[in-house]
Parts: sequence; C-alpha cells; structure tokens
Amino acid sequence: MRWPWTRRHSGNQLIVSWTGGVLGYVLARANAQGAFEIKAAGVERRGDDSLETFAHRLASLGLRGASVTGMLRPEQYQFLQIDAPKVPPEEMRAAARYMVKELVNAHIDDMTLDVLKVGDGQHKGHEQLFVVAVANAQVREMLDLSDRMKWDVRTIDVQETAQRNLQSAIARQAQRADRASALLTVADDRQGVLTISANDELFLTRRLDLPPGFMTMSWMGEGAAAVGSVGQGFVPVTEYVPDYAVQGASYGADYSAGSVDYSAAGQEPHQRVLVELQRSLDLWDRSWSALPLDSVRVAAGARSQEMAQWLTRDLGQSVQAMDVSALFPGWEKLPEGDRMECWPLLGVLLRNETRAL
Repeated sequence: MRWPWTRRHSGNQLIVSWTGGVLGYVLARANAQGAFEIKAAGVERRGDDSLETFAHRLASLGLRGASVTGMLRPEQYQFLQIDAPKVPPEEMRAAARYMVKELVNAHIDDMTLDVLKVGDGQHKGHEQLFVVAVANAQVREMLDLSDRMKWDVRTIDVQETAQRNLQSAIARQAQRADRASALLTVADDRQGVLTISANDELFLTRRLDLPPGFMTMSWMGEGAAAVGSVGQGFVPVTEYVPDYAVQGASYGADYSAGSVDYSAAGQEPHQRVLVELQRSLDLWDRSWSALPLDSVRVAAGARSQEMAQWLTRDLGQSVQAMDVSALFPGWEKLPEGDRMECWPLLGVLLRNETRAL
C-alpha cells in the first residue's frame, strides 16, 4: 500500500492551491540529481465558468489525472498554538481538539484538525503544539475540484510548513541547518507570513496584515522612519504572539489573523508592518535565546530585493532576498506574476515524508 505521506521518486508532481475561485499550481519532476525541475506553474481564475467548464480549461493545460498534493492558503485555516497536553502521542489530536473547541471559528464537529510540535524538542520549557484547524467545507471544495480533474489527492499541506521546508533546504545547502532562520513571504497584497525554523522544524510563526496597496507603495522613501524612531504617532498594537516566559500564556494564540492598527496618526502604513516584524524578531530573541537568528530572508516576487534593502536599513540587521533558483531549475523562466503567487507551493515539493504536516 502507498501511504499518504510516501513520495513518488519518479514522474511528475503537481502541487495545487484552490481558494476563492483561484487555482495556483506547480508541475515539477525530480531529476537525477534530486532537484525538482519546474515544468509549468501558473494561476488560473475560474471567473464565471461552471466547475465543469473550468475543469476542461485546466485539462487543456495538461493538469488532468495527476497525483496531487494540495496546499491551503492562510485565509483557509486557523493556525493556533497551545500548551502541549500531557497525554500519549496517539491521544494528542483528540486532546488538542478539546482544548481548541472554543477558539475555532466554526463548530468543532465541522473542523478537521492536525497538530505539530513547536520546535525540535531539544529545548526544555517550550512544550507547545501548533494546531491547524480547517473547516471541512474548505477541504470539500478542493476534493470537488479534484474529482472533476481525476486527481489523486494524497495529502493537503499548509503554507507555514511549506515555508519551513524551503528555509530548511536553504539552510542545509549552506551547511547551517542547526541555526535559526526567519522567512517573511508576501504572496499577495493582504497578508505576510513569517516563519522561524531550525533543525528542519518550525519554531514560530506569525501573520502580518498588510495595508491596502502595500505591494505598490514606496518603502524606501526619504521620509520613512526607522523602527527605533517611530515617534509620537505610535499607537501600541495588541501583542497576540505568546510570551513563553509566562506559563500558559500561549494558550489559544491564534496566528490566522493579525491585529495591526494602521490608523495611528503620523504613521506610514508600511512602517506599521516594520514595527510588527521587529516585535516578532524581538520576541524570538527573548523566547529562544539559545537559538539566535542566523539569517532573515524575504520573498516578495519582483520586489524581494527592494524589500530586503528596506528592512536591512530600518531593522538594522542584514536581510536577504530568498533565492531558490538553485533548488528548482526552470523556476526563473516563468513569468514574474505567476512566480510570486505560486512561490509558497515550492515548499510542498520538499515535504518530508515522515511528517504529518
């Protein structure tokens, strides 16, 4: 029997996301060197098409009848963090389900849950769990499309773990897998996803709400204020990231929605994002002092390098643009717009077959 987490080592692999009538996809094939050659990637919008008509359009792209791994976009699920219940591993999901039943945004019986330990288990005092909670209706939408496309959907992943996989691959490439790395991905104009990983595991994640038009703003203007000089107009933002120094403070921390207030007088909207990012990095320094950040990277499509320069200047630490071209031959040949939208899907190709997430 081929278990759901067993990777095919030959043939094409199709990774898809499907939300709000928009399909993102990456079609890749593992080469003899173990790298994934990108055969195609793109974004298709259903528009006013019926599901049947849309499926015919996708079939014309050569996407019918594939072995598929799905990836949920952040707006499709909640990413919670709780204290790990003291139960046997086989009872972990059931215990987590009980603990988060008042925290999810739908009835718990209408949700699918999975759990992932925070960190690598080597640091005492951080016994936490990430809980992914997704409405069954969201999963059903993907399965409905898969039925039309005759897809064999073996696994459904989420963006945070996909980012972890990419960070881990870059760290291993640099022989720094045991160091902590941060990655901020901006794949649209609504929300950024920050992840911090080390030793191939996810330690911290946070979602940063973006102000309208963020990706068309000028971030490097002369009037931009650095984090250290945000001035009188600064209005404190509710800290919803857990402080691990307080026992139980993380219970119910919800990373599915930010709480950034962009209405503060005198604050440029993009500077508010900068402040929230700085707070997240400061939290890491306080909470995981034994794992100082080794690198900070950003992925923001064509503006990745510009964002890296802006953050390097205003955060006061080196920030690099994420470059995965060496891991995925053929990726740079694709149109920039498709690459920005589909970029997180690449991490699913690197999924470790021994993980549940």
